[in-house]
Amino acid sequence: MHRLWQKAQEQLLPFRCLLCAAAGEGLDLCAACRADMPLNAVCCAHCALPLPFPAARCGSCLGRPPAWDSAWAPYRYAWPLDRLESRFKFSGNLAAGRVLGTLWAQCTPPCRPQWLIPVPLHRSRMRTRGYNQALELARCLARRHRWPVRSGLLHRQRATPPQTELDARRRHGNVRDAFVLRGAVSWPAHVALVDDVMTTGATLSELARVLKRAGARRVDVWALARAPLPGRG
Repeated sequence: MHRLWQKAQEQLLPFRCLLCAAAGEGLDLCAACRADMPLNAVCCAHCALPLPFPAARCGSCLGRPPAWDSAWAPYRYAWPLDRLESRFKFSGNLAAGRVLGTLWAQCTPPCRPQWLIPVPLHRSRMRTRGYNQALELARCLARRHRWPVRSGLLHRQRATPPQTELDARRRHGNVRDAFVLRGAVSWPAHVALVDDVMTTGATLSELARVLKRAGARRVDVWALARAPLPGRG
């Protein structure tokens, strides 16, 4: 029945690529634009930073490892993925979010965490945007892999300036003590924090510290895309 409904829906509302308006293939993305999506094939094994050559860890992780245990970001934050991400995050384009979530859900995860925990938004940002982009992406992963999403466990207790407006050093101070837990939680051994884009990792590192202090033994960080170092595209 589901296949028949899907087929009828495609005939009435055919998929159309959000990037070039060509016919979509199974989602609102054509085969050519999908092939252009920038895979994060060569990256640091610990923080998923795109690298020019294979390495177990980047220089930053060797010098000062982040608070999490491992990272997964299947794409690089580059064209044309960045165009869809900008529409999803800043222009209220949920169709772009569905495309990104579908692409991510079709990637093979590196492990099986017990819970997915989306990075929370402050209530003021939530009112302005209307949805949490990290939660929407986590739901796509959860539907595909049948993982539970726990979205009410973390609270962003103060509004912070957008991380994109700050340099790497100031980003860490910007999110320090910005997150608290909501009530007592019996944490499973393995959880994954979910976000849309990881740049310096400051927000995810602060959240990983909060979860580990609360009792989570292994905290992985998952982002749809990882931003490369400036100048490396």
